[in-house]
Amino acid sequence: MKLNLNDTFNKELPADPNTENRVRQVPNAAFSYVSPTKPKNPSIIHVSPQMLEAIGLNEKDAKSEEFLKIFSGAEIYPDTKPFAMAYAGHQFGNWAGQLGDGRAINLFEVDHNAQQWALQLKGAGRTPYSRGADGLAVLRSSIREYLCSEAMFHLGVPTTRALSLVLTGDDVWRDILYNGKPDWEKGAIVCRVAPSFIRFGNFQIFMVQQDLENLKKLTDYTIRHFFPHLGEPSKETYIEFFREVTEKTLEMIIHWERVGFVHGVMNTDNMSILGLTIDYGPYGWLEDYDPNWTPNTTDAGQKRYRFGNQASVGVWNLMQLGNALYPLIEDAEPLEEILENYQKNYLPKHVRMMSDKLGFKQAADAEFILGLETLLYRSEMDLTLFFRNLSKFNEDNPDEFWTLLEDSSYSETLENFKEKWTDFLENYAEILIAENREKAEKISQMNLTNPKYVLRNYMAQLAIDAADEGDYSLVEELFNLLLKPYDEQPETEKWFALRPDWAKTKVGCSMLSCSS
Repeated sequence: MKLNLNDTFNKELPADPNTENRVRQVPNAAFSYVSPTKPKNPSIIHVSPQMLEAIGLNEKDAKSEEFLKIFSGAEIYPDTKPFAMAYAGHQFGNWAGQLGDGRAINLFEVDHNAQQWALQLKGAGRTPYSRGADGLAVLRSSIREYLCSEAMFHLGVPTTRALSLVLTGDDVWRDILYNGKPDWEKGAIVCRVAPSFIRFGNFQIFMVQQDLENLKKLTDYTIRHFFPHLGEPSKETYIEFFREVTEKTLEMIIHWERVGFVHGVMNTDNMSILGLTIDYGPYGWLEDYDPNWTPNTTDAGQKRYRFGNQASVGVWNLMQLGNALYPLIEDAEPLEEILENYQKNYLPKHVRMMSDKLGFKQAADAEFILGLETLLYRSEMDLTLFFRNLSKFNEDNPDEFWTLLEDSSYSETLENFKEKWTDFLENYAEILIAENREKAEKISQMNLTNPKYVLRNYMAQLAIDAADEGDYSLVEELFNLLLKPYDEQPETEKWFALRPDWAKTKVGCSMLSCSS
């Protein structure tokens, strides 16, 4: 197994001089060197062929003993020095101080086909940033992260990726609902892959430490490797850097809205500087359209990270990043202007995205979109089913669509909304007729915008339940299904259906905790 190593983060940025792997405060360092905890009896559950190829490996490599040892943390790849990143952040709107990679250990960076990849193990043991935790992860959360990382990529959503899913052979003690009833669970490790895992919090920690020298080093490193078109470091470069991060963040959140994804833990330490979806903890997918829904039990009261609030949280988090970068710029006005543009641009971008879902060539009226979203919410319409079925709408006979509406709703009183739906569908038909668009072109646009398959919460739970019994076939089935989420795949039509009744309140389907 031969990898084209090209480590940069741990060679160009300041290391923690203390190599003792114990929980502690780490001043003036971007990372701490640390080795993974050796697993008891590791075994491979699944490997992503696409990601394997992306880093320059093949199927033979994935079946080797060396691959298992490296990506389970049992051994360290030659000439590499694993490390855990230092960062800080706001959690649920409150300053949390030093956080860091508490259960992630970065292995190395790889160059392949002119693409840089950083690889890290999630669940590989304690680091100086683990606080009161053990640094391990369990099978259920690892399956969810592994499947969702790759599913999001194939949905066209900016995301980190996943290379492998490994069972460690160790048991991990967890309180899944934080209700005082912990139990032993199977330990697991996901190898996560991204161009970089730098977060907003990496900048925040140097700002709060008033470490301007290392703040500049980190920012210059990030621009040099990931925003090289911005040129040499200067005040103007830092402003443009912040502008691009802001634009990428908004683009990512618009994609979340398009597919019905709810991150669940949009803390500043979970915000990628590259505008990637990062840290798949208690995430979820909208089933019945509810802008107030959050999958996170920790957020059940506040609902800060609910579906309909993600864009607002995005700009709040960006404000914290702007505060962290301010010492390099010393001028609030351009940062404020960039944040104001985010807020000005959100509604037009949201309306344009919704218009694409509706098959419109021109952007719809914002009130038309708001009216639809209100109707979707009140009639408990399944977001994925409704929009995918909408490509079958016949503008010459709007009433025909009622049957598909009935098939897409969880409501027991849908009939009460028939008049409102009739009005909407008639208005919708009028717009389509006025646009006079080729039907094939319209349907193609809609079916490339509205996925047929997403990783519904109950689907992931079924895979977890089977895996707990040693059956990984459903992990494989869902992984393959979600490689082509916009294709019809008639042989897997069973997954294009309303959430089953049993899943409405089942743990792992309706709500999740941060426990992993």
